Amino acid sequence: MAKEKPLILITNDDGIGAKGINELIVCLKDLGELVVMAPDGPRSGMASAITSQVPITYRLVRKEDDLTVYSCTGTPVDCVKLAINEVLDRKPDLLVSGINHGTNVAVCVHYSGTLGAAAEGCIFGVSSIGVSLTDLNPDADFTESCRFARKLSRRILRTRLPEGVYLNLNVPDMPHVKGMKVCRQAKGRWTNEFVHSHNARNETVYWLSGNFENTRPIQQDNDTLALENGYASVVPCKIDVTDYSFIEKLTDIIKD
Repeated sequence: MAKEKPLILITNDDGIGAKGINELIVCLKDLGELVVMAPDGPRSGMASAITSQVPITYRLVRKEDDLTVYSCTGTPVDCVKLAINEVLDRKPDLLVSGINHGTNVAVCVHYSGTLGAAAEGCIFGVSSIGVSLTDLNPDADFTESCRFARKLSRRILRTRLPEGVYLNLNVPDMPHVKGMKVCRQAKGRWTNEFVHSHNARNETVYWLSGNFENTRPIQQDNDTLALENGYASVVPCKIDVTDYSFIEKLTDIIKD
């Protein structure tokens, strides 16, 4: 009996019509059987949000050899849950979320729908990767991000990720990326996060914006510096956020 092809689940947070996910489909198509379950429109910044107050639906967009594409009314995490629980006939060998239009470095891992979907795949025990390009342009050039997404996907299909670990891959917007660097998540925070304007009633409204500032001294092996130096950054992320080093001290603090 012929061995089954690897089953790859693809999703994103920019929506089923985004260029990034469609470029990702093309570059991974020969690696296995692809099933796409993605939101029917943009869901950026949804993190690990789930839909609980209203029902969600999905529909078939297209089907061809080794490729089935679905559109879902829910969040990126809803897409992963729905695909694994209700749609797929077996557990995926790999989940790839992206390619996101825009960077997901540092603390963005906590806000990103792209990474929320990757984390959800990891919770299901699926080796999962979030992929982002440092270009927000809807018609961005995904050549290099596809190259690295494919390269990393092939390697993870051969060597599965440890339980509870998923990967955050960011690729700089440049024609010849030097390579991939395994990094730590940059330390820092967003500043000047809102731009003010006024609506027709002259009410002040707030548009999310901001600048990311690394904490000083800047760690030399972080993801933001890797991108600035022309490398794709790969950060291993964990589902378990317990601070084990603080358990003993916290136990002392809360003693009666």
